[in-house]
Amino acid sequence: MNIVTLLPFIVLIGAMFLMTRSAKNKQRQAQQMREEMQPGTGVRTIGGMYATVKEVHDDTVLLEVAPGVHAIYAKNAVGAVLPDAEYNRIVHGIDPDEDATDTPVVPDDASSLTEAADAGDDAPADKTGAADEADEKADVKKIDLGKDDAPAADAAGDDKRDGGTDAK
Repeated sequence: MNIVTLLPFIVLIGAMFLMTRSAKNKQRQAQQMREEMQPGTGVRTIGGMYATVKEVHDDTVLLEVAPGVHAIYAKNAVGAVLPDAEYNRIVHGIDPDEDATDTPVVPDDASSLTEAADAGDDAPADKTGAADEADEKADVKKIDLGKDDAPAADAAGDDKRDGGTDAK
């Protein structure tokens, strides 16, 4: 036989060997992770549920899914054992690296963003006058753009008070 005809078979067998080797390696790491579980650690199940380990048995694990709510799961159902910092960040929203004084607070409305920018600038008087004009324009009565014309809308409102209807 020619080496050229055997080469595709050799490459195929080599690829299969490498794929099974990496799959076995991942299985071994997952098994080792599940064996390292101990009560009090946070876990994520393969379904995406976060829980705290209460008891570990041979093939099962008792998880606290909510305060006072316990469930028995197979060890194979545990997808990841999480470090305490990551578990607290995801479940409780506690970020140990975050310092409250360094992070800016996101305001509920955009007006505080523009006020802070205006107050922080050493702007000439004409720019502050422009800001006052913008505030005055914001106080102008709002017009409903869904109507064709404002006077017709007022007339329709009078008809409603007199017992008229909107039907045409």
